[in-house]
Amino acid sequence: MEFLTQPWAWYVSGPLIALSMFLMFYFGKRLGISSNLENMCSVVGAGRLVDYFKFDWKKNNWNLAFMFGLILGGFLATNYLTPDTNIQLNPNTVEHLQELNFKEVGNTYLPSEIFSMESVLSIKGFSILLLAGLLVGFGARYAGGCTSGHAIVGLSMLELPSLIAVIGFFIGGLTMTWFILPVIFK
Repeated sequence: MEFLTQPWAWYVSGPLIALSMFLMFYFGKRLGISSNLENMCSVVGAGRLVDYFKFDWKKNNWNLAFMFGLILGGFLATNYLTPDTNIQLNPNTVEHLQELNFKEVGNTYLPSEIFSMESVLSIKGFSILLLAGLLVGFGARYAGGCTSGHAIVGLSMLELPSLIAVIGFFIGGLTMTWFILPVIFK
């Protein structure tokens, strides 16, 4: 059962993603996390406040099952299928992150400087999460979908708007990594 505790090779996971996309395309479905979040907002009654969320979410209930599966799968993988939380990082990456005051680089998947309750409940941590959430929500809405929707589904369907969106995501990620994060964490 070693295959359950090790990352799957690209030549296994890549074709599985392609097969999933083919099956979804065949059955007329589109995959993306932002559409799942729209469904969740509709389920809890956001349509009473915002017309955008007034739609029959039951037509997309498979999306909610997908979202539940993501959460359940992440929980199972983290708690039962991960033998060791230490990760191997390039020494240059470790050095760079330590310069940014990250202390336990490589000892955990989620750095406590960002994801601990102490960090989240601080003014700085809460502000970062609030701003990040607003920017991601605005970006997903403005781009007509999220990173997974555009990068996996849109590109597999050869959609030019998805290619433009993915290029924008990469530019944004590089800008954040190399210019904004160093200012926030120094």
